[in-house]
Amino acid sequence: MFDSRLQPLLRRALDPFAADLAARGVTADAMTLGGFAVGAAAAGALAVGAYRTALVLILVNRLADGLDGALARRLGPTDRGAFLDIALDFFFYAMIPVGFALADPAGNALPAAVLLLSFMGTASSFLAFAAIAGARRMKAPEFPTKGLYYLGGLTEGAETIALFVAMCLWPRSFPGLAYAFATLCFVTTLMRWRWGWLAFAPAPEKIQPNTEETKT
Repeated sequence: MFDSRLQPLLRRALDPFAADLAARGVTADAMTLGGFAVGAAAAGALAVGAYRTALVLILVNRLADGLDGALARRLGPTDRGAFLDIALDFFFYAMIPVGFALADPAGNALPAAVLLLSFMGTASSFLAFAAIAGARRMKAPEFPTKGLYYLGGLTEGAETIALFVAMCLWPRSFPGLAYAFATLCFVTTLMRWRWGWLAFAPAPEKIQPNTEETKT
């Protein structure tokens, strides 16, 4: 919901750091992979109840996610980079609820499962729309620098990270936060299904003249 407004601000803030990293030979793919490793470590920290450590690692992961895009814009975007970015991002988003479920299976497993189900809805609708939009060479005007069509909704990247921060700060509130956010994700999924239904509706067939009537 807020990603399109935050993206220009983040680009301006991160571009100077990306310039320095590029000069040191750091590539966008290396930043993506390094950030994913940090995200995996965050899930591990959650699993053992180290919530504040996990919070720091989650924020570092998101910093790396912003820097890999800034590096790609500076060094030149690639299809592999776009693939890695979105594939690893979605996997990272799924690892965080699993970390909470491992920390407290009795209290967190069910809400984590519901949250993951809602993530499946938002992720699959996002990727399905992006695949067909890419085949049709459609562009998302709000996200001109993205490597694929970026479809918005109530629960985008900024909202998801805000959720993870809140969960790390108040881990006992995980069930309530998970159910509330899952509800918003289900609404976003329904919105995206509707957008896809309308955007990819078949063109009306041209009315063919009645050949018998034409002959008479």
